[in-house]
Amino acid sequence: MKSHSFLNFDSMITPVIIKILFYIGIAAAIIGGVVVFFGGIITAFQQDSFGAALGGIIGGPVLAFMGVLLARVYAELLIVVFQIHENLVAIKHKLVDGE
Repeated sequence: MKSHSFLNFDSMITPVIIKILFYIGIAAAIIGGVVVFFGGIITAFQQDSFGAALGGIIGGPVLAFMGVLLARVYAELLIVVFQIHENLVAIKHKLVDGE
């Protein structure tokens, strides 16, 4: 029965894919934040620059936080679209069964 609904597009698999992409986005944001953090510190030691160290120390965590936040918002917006679809299908079934 599951394969029949899968082949007829009765059930959506995209929300599962969105969740996987969300976790990939979290990992990318954290890795990016760590790279910026340590990149700024390494550049500060190489060039004896306080600004590079400050940019890395502030920019790394901000990038990680904003990246995670944006990934979450984007994933929620996509999931809302699929929840609207599921609700519309439920309404359609109620209208058809009610007639």
